[in-house]
Amino acid sequence: MKIQQDLGVKDLQQSLQRFWQVSAQKIRSIRREYDTSRGSPVFTEDGAYTTRGWTEWTQGFQFGSEILQFDATGEKEFLEWGREATLNKMAPHITHMGVHDHGFNNVSTYGALWRLCREGRIEASQWERNFYNLALKSTGAVQASRWTPTASGEGFIHSFNGPHSLFVDTVRTLRALALSYQLGHLLYGEHDEQISLLGRLIEHARSTANYNIYYGEGRDNYDQRGRTAHEAVFNVTDGQYRCPNSQQGFSPFSTWTRGLSWAMCGFSEQLEFLDILQDEELDPYGGRKAIEAMMRKAASATCDFYIENSSLDGIPYWDTGAPQLHKLGDYTGAPADPYNDYEPVDSSAAAIGAQGLLRLGDYLKAKGEQDQGRRYWHAGLTVAQTLLEEPYLSTEESHQGLLLHSVYHRPNGWDYIPPDQNIPCGESSMWGDYHMRELALYLSRMASGSTYYTFFTGTEQKEAR
Repeated sequence: MKIQQDLGVKDLQQSLQRFWQVSAQKIRSIRREYDTSRGSPVFTEDGAYTTRGWTEWTQGFQFGSEILQFDATGEKEFLEWGREATLNKMAPHITHMGVHDHGFNNVSTYGALWRLCREGRIEASQWERNFYNLALKSTGAVQASRWTPTASGEGFIHSFNGPHSLFVDTVRTLRALALSYQLGHLLYGEHDEQISLLGRLIEHARSTANYNIYYGEGRDNYDQRGRTAHEAVFNVTDGQYRCPNSQQGFSPFSTWTRGLSWAMCGFSEQLEFLDILQDEELDPYGGRKAIEAMMRKAASATCDFYIENSSLDGIPYWDTGAPQLHKLGDYTGAPADPYNDYEPVDSSAAAIGAQGLLRLGDYLKAKGEQDQGRRYWHAGLTVAQTLLEEPYLSTEESHQGLLLHSVYHRPNGWDYIPPDQNIPCGESSMWGDYHMRELALYLSRMASGSTYYTFFTGTEQKEAR
């Protein structure tokens, strides 16, 4: 991609204002027309949101989007919608024992409301605050209980595939463990064993960094720095690592770009979280220096891979090894073409990845690493600038989606292909729309000089760049 080095947040203000206007119209359309009794909205088909029975991992994104809309605009109807839906519909997700998605569903809803309380943005009684606190304590402990030990003596939160399966996605859902730990909670095991949620967060992050991310260090014949495997497979009898795998990408030896973006964003925001912890909290798990080095290595490798393998305007195709990608020629030297005849782009990967680039850039600048920090920061702004305009921003009122050209599951053929096209295009996903709103909220707050947006506190103020 070509990084726009002269781009600043304030250059995007007009686009961000239009974005929130368009976003409001989409939320109202879904509220008015979507039948929630059919299940959570997952992706659009011919412009209308529909569901897909796999797991209900997108419901928190639907209601979390309403809360983000209030956060950005102050329009109270969105707050009340999100509040009511969180109370009435999200409780099963807190105690869902069968998924690794707690940080997606519950931090996006209970966590967002808790954060707004902390920031003084909403009025809430002590009982309401306690309600959010208990929900967040519980969701982190439930997620952390999905634990598979490894031969190294550490372990990981296993995916819904079973105890053998470590998904790269889950590093972004560690937010649930972080908040539960921040609120003073513990996981209790057999015989009242006290299990640290911070410890499990760090161990899972370390396992992901070691087994799902590559560093060009000769691990196998396809060891390219920053390449990301969607799934790492383990022998659950002895905890030994066996092989890479991919559920939604093309192959275990190529990079599914949404998985790449989950890693970019997850590791970068956990680096921010580490900054609010005391050294003695980190000492039992290897110490600050080692933990930060592990996360920085993973974050920078994946962010560099994204920059090197995305199109000129910062948009990636859905997988770097997609079988017909070669027919596009030098796709990194031209803007992405979502309407091409061969392989789809994935705008949701771009929205997630852009936030990772921005957060890593801001983190490094705060550490005094100005040149590298600016590189990532401006790369994130470059991606955001592309996504805030057509053909990615969905401006047609009849289309319920917000961010166009998102892809869900290319191998399974779940994505809608318009009659006049050869590949999926022109459609949206609930996670893509939500993460585009997160990205826009991050930028909107930076542009206005208001409270810096994090999932855990939001108490610092930073100047727009």
